[in-house]
Amino acid sequence: MSFLIPAAGLLGLLAVPIVLLYMLRLRRRETEVSSTYLWSQVLRDHEANAPWQRLRRSLLLLLQLLVVGLLVLALMRPFILTPTVTTGRTVILLDASASMNATDALPSRWEAAQREALDIVDALSPTDSVTVIRAAAVPEVLASASSDPALLRSVILDAEPSQGPADWPAALTLAAGGAAGAENFSVVLISDGGLPANLPAIPGSLRYVPIGHSGENAGITALSARARAGQPPQVFIELTNFGDQDVETILSIKLDGELDRAARMTIPARSAAVSFFTDLQTGFTTLEAGLTPASTSRVPDYLAVDDTAWAVYNAPGAGRVLLMTPGNIYLRQALTSLPDLEAYEGRLQDGLPTDQRFDLYVLDSWLPEDGVLPDGDLLIINPPADTDLFVRAGISVATGNPRVRRDDPRTQYLNFNNVNVLDFTVLEGVAWAEPLVTVDGGPLVLAGEEGGRQVAIITFDLHDSDLPLQIAWPVLLANLMQWYTPARAVSQEALPIGGTLALTPSFEADAVRVTRPDGRTTTLRVGEGPLIYADTTLPGLYTVDTYAGAELLQSELFAVNLFDRAESLIRPVGRLTIGADEVGEAGREEIGQRELWVLLALLALAALSVEWAVYWRRMRLPRPAAPARAAPRPAAMRPGRWWAPRRR
Repeated sequence: MSFLIPAAGLLGLLAVPIVLLYMLRLRRRETEVSSTYLWSQVLRDHEANAPWQRLRRSLLLLLQLLVVGLLVLALMRPFILTPTVTTGRTVILLDASASMNATDALPSRWEAAQREALDIVDALSPTDSVTVIRAAAVPEVLASASSDPALLRSVILDAEPSQGPADWPAALTLAAGGAAGAENFSVVLISDGGLPANLPAIPGSLRYVPIGHSGENAGITALSARARAGQPPQVFIELTNFGDQDVETILSIKLDGELDRAARMTIPARSAAVSFFTDLQTGFTTLEAGLTPASTSRVPDYLAVDDTAWAVYNAPGAGRVLLMTPGNIYLRQALTSLPDLEAYEGRLQDGLPTDQRFDLYVLDSWLPEDGVLPDGDLLIINPPADTDLFVRAGISVATGNPRVRRDDPRTQYLNFNNVNVLDFTVLEGVAWAEPLVTVDGGPLVLAGEEGGRQVAIITFDLHDSDLPLQIAWPVLLANLMQWYTPARAVSQEALPIGGTLALTPSFEADAVRVTRPDGRTTTLRVGEGPLIYADTTLPGLYTVDTYAGAELLQSELFAVNLFDRAESLIRPVGRLTIGADEVGEAGREEIGQRELWVLLALLALAALSVEWAVYWRRMRLPRPAAPARAAPRPAAMRPGRWWAPRRR
């Protein structure tokens, strides 16, 4: 054992005053008694000439000397030479990807990686420096070229693993930046492997410390909920067993947080099992699938991150559409060509069906005989009679000069300049609607909300115009269909962990608030550039709320899942290929210095605690009463004293 600061041993001289304090004679309270009165003068003279007393055995003295000795040794910073992975300037790359949450290395691979990193830090010599990089979706430098073991230990212990993949090209590029001006540079990669191919080469020497010992894991690798218009939702789930043994597991499905079903499944080793569910109840918004090992299974599942997945289900488009027309082929073709619509055509002589409900009713030159409009969204073309929504005021000739309202999303990309209309119906009582296209005599197209329904009216017969032959026709119809089903601010319903989401709120919105599964919120202001949300580091359901001032306009959801086979495949890798080099498990070929001052300081603290306990125990325990003394014998009967008189 050697010392980094041997001069600190001079502090051991502090033991001298401690010993002297125990040798000083204590001043005691004097009490005169008749039996010793004659000898008081002799004893007083003897005490005055003897200020020191003989050192006696004392547990407190021994403990105090032990504390001083241990503290002095700690200040001298003793060390022993020990084998280590690397010395000099070192970069520690800590794999913080999702697979490092596996529990085959107790308590987890991440904590095993932390222990390996701490071993390197504990073997540092005063001339060594260490940079610690946490390799996650965004690599993070935790400490840069530091020789302070306390700082390095702190940042390593405070770091946590992520639940997504790591950006290894960026992490290695960041690590290579520490090689500038270094004579002895090395990178220590502490990982369970699973790195992508074609990684860039790095300068210096690369050491690999593998973590983990088992690859047993089963997880959900795909989840989707979809439906065609008018059809019940369908759910697709892919389960994959990445281990070497068949796995018995329980698959559970929750709809809006309520358990819908659970099924027992067996997944063969290194294989996938696919399940379709077409009989789910309708009306749900969120779906959660989970895997739980069966009670009879003896195969462990070491990674929990991929055992749960989420999906968001949104009913398609305007859904079921009923067309009531005397034979308008333009309407038939247009409605059947639009996505997410399921169009039905009714018979005018039979009237509206009473046994079915539709999301949108398209009434072309026809209205119910009783004048009662259906309870649903409406697109009325060439209204032939009065209703409770409007009153016909006559027919007007379209004189041209059409004007399109440009500040409305229902007229986006709409150009009516080349559209010719013969005549149109003038309507009254339509204050609830906004004119979208007007000519000098009145509106050709108007739309609004009335009685909880969205209603659009085209006031002319399509056959009396060339609108169906112009590009304006599909544009107008598509805009109206988006209005019936408002456009979503969320462009994607599912993202991988670490993915980015582009948000497109409605034109009247001024803020978008995104809430993570852990409750943390982020507010994005509309008009301050593109709305991009990238804080998707947690799996689960995210809520997107769109606001206009304090008014909530829309609330939507999207799901974030792992769905990364490279992370779910947790089988440790013994060798890595980085650049053109293949790297195996690093041996402890270098000689480092392991300091012992921390251990000595802890021992000193323990000894001080014992000393404190002994002292207070003596102070607080009552002293036993002194036994009664027998009457002194006459001086002539006291033997063995030089002053005793001789017997006659």
